[in-house]
Amino acid sequence: MIENDEINRLLQSLTEGSFPAFEKLYNLYSGKLYNFMMRISSGNQYMAEEVVQQTFIRVWEVRERIDPTENFISYLCTIARNMSMNMYQHQTVEYIYTEYLLKSSSDRDQQTEESTDLRFLNDYIDSLAEELPPSRKKIFLLSKRQGYTNKEIAGMLGISESTVATQLSLAVKFMREQFIKHYDKLILILWAFFVNEMQ
Repeated sequence: MIENDEINRLLQSLTEGSFPAFEKLYNLYSGKLYNFMMRISSGNQYMAEEVVQQTFIRVWEVRERIDPTENFISYLCTIARNMSMNMYQHQTVEYIYTEYLLKSSSDRDQQTEESTDLRFLNDYIDSLAEELPPSRKKIFLLSKRQGYTNKEIAGMLGISESTVATQLSLAVKFMREQFIKHYDKLILILWAFFVNEMQ
């Protein structure tokens, strides 16, 4: 078992930019951190592996600010826990956004929109639609706002169904990327929408 003094020396070397010290710390602690992540992620192996890797990348990035006297495993676990929360938030945004798109074209006419949060979400999506190329915007709005099928849109615009599908895919990809980029601002609105849908 490695002594605390040795850990402190490794951490000191790490703060000075020693990559061998970083590698040794990784070998010493990555397994422990993986086990920690497996516990708090309910056995999600992919997430555990991803968070371990990202945590050590972060450690290397901020190495100059590490306190060699600090409990290193606690430090790692704090970073890992925060990263896992961010990952869950990203996944929540993606899930809610996907559910929104699936619902918006099928039941928009039946929505009373009494929820202020849902109106905010609609307004945000409308603002993103304005950033799309004109033809892509038109296809997106016909599909997601007016509920037309790909076949109907193709007939209306005189284009192929595959073109409609491609343009819709690109529009959805763009919007999802914007949702993820700004998830910190949207998470409360989206969460309120999600809770409202579950009631």
